[in-house]
Amino acid sequence: MPSLEWMAWTPPVAIFFASIFALLLAMTIWEIRSPTIPRKGLLPLVTTRGDRLFVGLLAAALLNLALAGLTDLPQGYGAIAGVIAVVLILRWG
Repeated sequence: MPSLEWMAWTPPVAIFFASIFALLLAMTIWEIRSPTIPRKGLLPLVTTRGDRLFVGLLAAALLNLALAGLTDLPQGYGAIAGVIAVVLILRWG
């Protein structure tokens, strides 16, 4: 793994940002290959894939912070809950 000293990043932080970058790249390619059709799902508004991704990432961040601040659970549980939230919102939101 390349040195992360220049930014004082830890490997989990680097993995997090690399994952977000990869997700945005994949969504961009998906949008180019198959343009989205706005739809109304479980969220009380009409959304596109990008809207649902944004809402899902916000929900994941809030879930992660809530689990970190309100419980003594390991951080991995917050990450898993965030991934599940993003998948659910992207699918049915």
